[in-house]
Amino acid sequence: MRISTQTISLLKGERPIVAVTAYDAVMARYADEAGVDFILVGDSVGTTQLGFETTVPVTLEMMLHHTAAVARAKPSALIVADIPFAVAHGEFATLLDACCRLMQEAGAEAVKIEGGACMAATIGRLTRAGIPVLAHIGLLPQQYHQLGGYRKFGRSEAEKVILVEDALALEKVGCFAVLCEMVDGVVAGVISQELSVPLIGIGSGPHCDGQILVTNDLLGMTTGYVPSFVKQYAQLGDQIRGAFVEYAQEVKDRKFPS
Repeated sequence: MRISTQTISLLKGERPIVAVTAYDAVMARYADEAGVDFILVGDSVGTTQLGFETTVPVTLEMMLHHTAAVARAKPSALIVADIPFAVAHGEFATLLDACCRLMQEAGAEAVKIEGGACMAATIGRLTRAGIPVLAHIGLLPQQYHQLGGYRKFGRSEAEKVILVEDALALEKVGCFAVLCEMVDGVVAGVISQELSVPLIGIGSGPHCDGQILVTNDLLGMTTGYVPSFVKQYAQLGDQIRGAFVEYAQEVKDRKFPS
């Protein structure tokens, strides 16, 4: 059975929602066979697959390319695509066109947009146009250069108030769920209780309505820094490296092909 945005919304209070990132048909198929509820084609493709240091260089054309690859796997899971850097802050017609292309050309079934209450009016116009939106609050990776790095949000009372207000404003304009990244776990629990739509956490503790992890992180394929909140369910990076080493040695030793 295909999972829709309504399916995701109705899971709140029923059971935790399971989400992962994926950027190609192979990983999308594996994730879908495991029974995840939605697949995010994240602009994290920039740092996990394309060699960028941040998500800022990721373009709409890149997102279209990777979203289409995921869609070709024909998953039952909902496909959500990221709106890349700054697109949501420009002319509304440009944003609307980007959303339409991700859905009509690439096969996304919803989009994700970073930003809090300041984005509510824009997101409201999208939802009224029939474009489902997953909101994203807390740490906003697209604002890396503005923030000067990554950090936890919600540790002060002032930030807690802002985060709750952001989530409620985004729910009010029709977001089917809210993703919170690197938010204090207690605060995330408060936000979840305030919302009638699901709160999906990443690095935000156990009190959310669901969790999402970057595929490369959970599979142990990340080269370099791995966030402290990540649990690695495999060490595929070591296995892949070992396979390449063995192959290279067998070719050099004329053992392959035999």
